[in-house]
Amino acid sequence: MKNSTLKFLLFASLILNISFLGAAGYQYYNKQSTYWTSPFGYKIQKGHFLFEELSLKPEQLKTMREAATKFRAVIDEKKQSIASKREELITMMRQDNPDRNAIAAVVSEISGMQEEMQGMIAMHILDMKAGLDKNQQKKFLDLIENAMTEGRQMGCPPTEQN
Repeated sequence: MKNSTLKFLLFASLILNISFLGAAGYQYYNKQSTYWTSPFGYKIQKGHFLFEELSLKPEQLKTMREAATKFRAVIDEKKQSIASKREELITMMRQDNPDRNAIAAVVSEISGMQEEMQGMIAMHILDMKAGLDKNQQKKFLDLIENAMTEGRQMGCPPTEQN
C-alpha cells in the first residue's frame, strides 16, 4: 500500500473513533441530565413524581408538585453533603497512617446525616399523605412500598453524578 493510502485509512479510523466517543458521551450526558435519583435510590425522569400515578384533582396535583419540587432541592443538597463526607472519608483512609478516631468521627457524621435525611423523607411522606383522601392515601403508600421493595436500594441513595 502507498503511504498516502495508509494515512487516509488512519485518518478515517480516527474520525470514526472520535464520532463513537462523541455519541457515547452525548448519550451518557443526556441520560444523566434527564433523570433524578429519588429518595428511595432509583432514577426517575426529572419532572416526574411518584404521586402522578394517582388519580389526583388538579389542585391536589399542583400542591403536591410544588411541595415535592422544593423537597427534591433540599434532598439533593443533603445527598451532596453526604457525598462530600464520603469523599473526605476515602481521602482519610488513603493516608499512610490513617487516624482511626477521625475516621470513626466522619463515619458517625455520615450516619447522622443519613438518619436526618431518612427522617425528613418520612415527614415529607406524611405531609404528602395528609393532602389525600383515604383511597388515595392507600394507593400512595402502596406506590411507595412498591418503590422500596422492587429491588431498589434502601438507606442512603447514591448521588447523581453531574
